[in-house]
Amino acid sequence: MSVETKDVVVIGAGAAGLMCALTAGVRGRDVLVLDHATRLAEKIRISGGGRCNFTNLHASPAQFLSSNPHFCKSALQQFTQHDFIALVEKHGIAYHEKKLGQLFCDNKAQDVIDMLLAECADVGAEVAMNVSIQSVQSKDLNSGSGYFILETTRGQIETPALVIATGGLSIPKIGATGFGYDVAAQFGLPLIDRRAGLVPLTFDDDILARCKALSGLSVEAQVCCGKVCFAEGLLFTHRGLSGPSILQISSYWRPGDVITVNLAPQVDLAAVLIARKRSTPKQEAVTVLGEYLPRRLAHDISASHGGGRLAELSDAALSALGAAVNGWQVKPSGTEGYRTAEVTLGGVDTACLSSKTMQAKAAAGLFFIGEVVDVTGYLGGYNFQWAWSSGYVAGLNV
Repeated sequence: MSVETKDVVVIGAGAAGLMCALTAGVRGRDVLVLDHATRLAEKIRISGGGRCNFTNLHASPAQFLSSNPHFCKSALQQFTQHDFIALVEKHGIAYHEKKLGQLFCDNKAQDVIDMLLAECADVGAEVAMNVSIQSVQSKDLNSGSGYFILETTRGQIETPALVIATGGLSIPKIGATGFGYDVAAQFGLPLIDRRAGLVPLTFDDDILARCKALSGLSVEAQVCCGKVCFAEGLLFTHRGLSGPSILQISSYWRPGDVITVNLAPQVDLAAVLIARKRSTPKQEAVTVLGEYLPRRLAHDISASHGGGRLAELSDAALSALGAAVNGWQVKPSGTEGYRTAEVTLGGVDTACLSSKTMQAKAAAGLFFIGEVVDVTGYLGGYNFQWAWSSGYVAGLNV
């Protein structure tokens, strides 16, 4: 049986894998990208409501979670958001800033996919879909001339440089698996515990009933867990709480933690209610709340705290009503899990990788990039930037 040989094999035809392939190809490397799915880069295709939030103008190491927060610095410095923007502009892709530095395609996410594929084609990097990897073996690693042997549905493939770009466990319906973690474990690389990140939170029946009644309402809120806070949109759903502020805080929340939600961060409602009691005592408390909150939400909070005319309520009662808005404390029962999570927290321990090259320290020629690594960005294009940056530096070193 003939054996196929390649300078570089990348497993995973997503954002990180394609960036690695095109970068290695520019250097004249003979690159093959393999993926078990029938359609490539599905996560790019569905991201940003189909318009791909491909990076963030404010990307820096400060927006990334990892057991080693310094690990991402080298890659992010070697290939910045401005470098990726230049690539987008080179291909004439129209884009816009939505808010908070988030950049989206004007047209559709497919533009970014087409760009990556065009770049791969220009340098002769082959992308093969619907190929399953049955086993990964190695021979004479660290001897200086070692290589990997892949048994695949395409046949046996040998390569001195193997890049794992298989992503995490998030959104299994588009093909997410734990393959990358299995390869890491096979080669003795430690793993940081994995859990769903950027994911809606779920609640027990009492709070869930309120969320269902308010389903579809959104407010600009500040959500805190411990000392970490995010001020962005919050959405009530029939399953609990979602929206950007909730997705952001979910990456920090752990079972048992209480989160504090400020539903009107622009105002101290207790002070407003007490002042109004002095100036317009006949005014209904719910009317005042309604000046700062959607009507349904104002009625819900007022009803649950015994509303009425301001004159009929003590200052202590008004303070409690204000606190229900500015300091609503809720204890999630869990998250919606990987089914709806945008990312996977944890993964391949950064301690066993070179931050400059993404190569495993104890397995020459083995690289891990993108979401499979224990580096997770905030919502808003940061995780794509990590894919581009980590893929680029691996591509320079395979």
